Amino acid sequence: MPYKPKRPCRYPGCDRLVECERYCAEHQKAMDKHYNRYERDPASNKRYGRAWKRIRDSYIKLHPLCEECEKLGRLTPANEVHHILPLSKGGGNERSNLMALCKSCHSRITAESGDRWG
Repeated sequence: MPYKPKRPCRYPGCDRLVECERYCAEHQKAMDKHYNRYERDPASNKRYGRAWKRIRDSYIKLHPLCEECEKLGRLTPANEVHHILPLSKGGGNERSNLMALCKSCHSRITAESGDRWG
């Protein structure tokens, strides 16, 4: 089965091609920095520091596949960790409140709950 064609990075003036991301690696860092600095609540930046990265990495190591895709019989590598009950609504970093997801499942769940794209 053929692969999807690569698309250009969405950053203005960049001509690099990307597979399924919006931006190339260089511009993704810039866009994440912009989001964290200007759009994200400053209190949430404190919640997602070094301690969260350690928790996230250990959870991904234990759950390498997307939990939503597994329910549908698909084997997709997980690359993001989702809080079932968001930190902003009183959730915590306990393993029972975490879920390993692929990027598309995490984006879909986040959009449905209205957390980032409300």
